[in-house]
Amino acid sequence: MKRYAMKNLLEWKNNPHHKPLILQGARQVGKTWLMKEFGKQYFEKTAYFIFEKNTLLQDIFKVDLNPDRILEALSILAGFKITPQTLILFDEIQECPEAITALKYFQEQKPEYYIIAAGSLLGVALHKGLSFPVGKVSFLTLYPLSFYEFLDAMGESIMAEHLEKGDFKLLSAFHDKLMMLLKKYFFIGGMPAVVSDFAINQDFQNVRILQNEILISYQDDFSKHMPKNELAKVRLLWQSIPSQLAKENKKFVYGKIQKGSRAKEYENAIAWLEACGLIHKINRISKPDLPLNAYKDVSVFKLFMVDIGLLSAMSSLDAKTLLDKNEIFEEFKGALTEQYVLQQLVNYSEKLVLSYWSNESYTNELDFIVQYNNNVIPVEVKAGTNLQSKSLKFFIEKYHPKQAIRFSAATFKENDIITDYPLYAVPVFMNKQNELSEETTQTIKDVESGIHSKKFTSVQEMLDSLES
Repeated sequence: MKRYAMKNLLEWKNNPHHKPLILQGARQVGKTWLMKEFGKQYFEKTAYFIFEKNTLLQDIFKVDLNPDRILEALSILAGFKITPQTLILFDEIQECPEAITALKYFQEQKPEYYIIAAGSLLGVALHKGLSFPVGKVSFLTLYPLSFYEFLDAMGESIMAEHLEKGDFKLLSAFHDKLMMLLKKYFFIGGMPAVVSDFAINQDFQNVRILQNEILISYQDDFSKHMPKNELAKVRLLWQSIPSQLAKENKKFVYGKIQKGSRAKEYENAIAWLEACGLIHKINRISKPDLPLNAYKDVSVFKLFMVDIGLLSAMSSLDAKTLLDKNEIFEEFKGALTEQYVLQQLVNYSEKLVLSYWSNESYTNELDFIVQYNNNVIPVEVKAGTNLQSKSLKFFIEKYHPKQAIRFSAATFKENDIITDYPLYAVPVFMNKQNELSEETTQTIKDVESGIHSKKFTSVQEMLDSLES
């Protein structure tokens, strides 16, 4: 299975100033497989250690945090000498706080060693106030497979390559096929074990069985790691997310969890699910200016799930409804479509800041406002091919953005301000933003170079040149 995060890991390896890397992500998104596969492809040897229920391993770090002694002890456990050419993997590291602290000393005293640490509930440990070696580690978050990775797993790697290039003249002939593949992704989602099983067996019923097993494992985590007084709240909140997204206005409403529910009762539950990587919290902004976080309304937000396939499973959507007709896009009131776009955007870049916008009366709302490379871009998501956009029109007239994006089931079309992308082409939009950013950067460099090389006869002449 091809994971685009492998490129991030290789960049980390090739960085002469690399630090120990923390690989975050929800349970079962493929962190362990990715780490081991990375070691197999790019290192002479891999030393894998899992802290869960391993007291012997944990005790190594409880004696002291001397990297030399720890490396000797780990070599004994691994059965071979660990060298700087060995990739050291620490799994479920949140089970041993001392090991997390030790990363600081490895970075300071043994920077030549390559260490990746992962933990499904690492975010929870941090949320509880676990001491962390700030500035001594790097971070990477792994998400479920994107639609492009899904295409590759389905044997459509050539299609995925052309999509990344954004060649819509070529792709227009395959629009219907791509939309059918997208519908399958809406049902199957991006959890690696589920995608792998479907790629082999093509069995939609087994997809649901595997997804429900994952959902049960998440419920087990709730029981094991949540205080009893918070457990019921986490379960109720988690179970309410599909119905919250099914509303036309997807703003999270506490009263939809239980009658009379209040924000204060569920703040910890939301924070816990966020820390686990199981939900994405997208806040409303009052004004689309840089930086978006300065205009964030902390009391108004939407909650999305970690994976669209799990959302489908929790909503009891069946494959026949999804694949035989186009009803699914309308029946669920765009919930799956909005979840899908959100999932692709967060998968693409950790530098991306996401919010959504509405006016004070909530009569106009835009699904997402994206801040990326110092650009603020309004994004509307349409489940079908009807491109009427009252809210987007209102937003453009009020704020005059340089560009606006609309994702829908229609084909590609570029206008003066609004660019219409088919739903399967979210990364094409992100790649375009990178290209524009690179062009701007190069233009600035060229201008600076020209100014530095030019001789001015007066200060005014220099100022005139800068202004031009």
